[in-house]
Amino acid sequence: MKIRTVEYVGTLAEPGGEIPGTLPQIAFSGRSNVGKSSLINTLLRRTRSKLAYVSATPGKTRTINFFLVNKRFFLVDLPGYGYARAPKHMRDAWARLIDWYLTEPECVKGLVHLVDARRKPTKHDLEMVLYLSKLGIPAMVVLTKMDKLKKSQCLLAVQRACEELGIEEEQVVPFSSRTGEGREALLEALADLVTEAEAA
Repeated sequence: MKIRTVEYVGTLAEPGGEIPGTLPQIAFSGRSNVGKSSLINTLLRRTRSKLAYVSATPGKTRTINFFLVNKRFFLVDLPGYGYARAPKHMRDAWARLIDWYLTEPECVKGLVHLVDARRKPTKHDLEMVLYLSKLGIPAMVVLTKMDKLKKSQCLLAVQRACEELGIEEEQVVPFSSRTGEGREALLEALADLVTEAEAA
């Protein structure tokens, strides 16, 4: 897939809001410090004029943000979860918002869940994968920050993610926002999800 056009088209801050269109939607989720904004900007080739805001403070994304890609599908940036320093009422609000969005009928056609390659997947990561399976939403796991691992550690990181999350290796994409590793593989996977959604 070639990224030709990207346009920010809307934000949802509370459950029940209006979703901006009926095109297929691919959502991106992950813990607050996993590098989601950097990945989205690298994926969409928006490293100079950033779309997804990259912050030194985890938990900056507190809404659901929609980006129209190639006028063909929506890339959806979900709030980062698990930021312990945020007040509990705020974390609960993010959880309710994400839960509402994911359970909207015919809304999400796939979800890309990000996990820091340097660390063992968390309880929250496993819960998300199991939840998506229950909802029947196709999911893939992207291991971020692969450039920070030694070559000998990269394969082990993939194996660990598969074992801890109960997924197949085909569902895992190693990624680095710094080097661009995994960008083409992820774009190809997104294209497959969109094509399947369009054919349904």
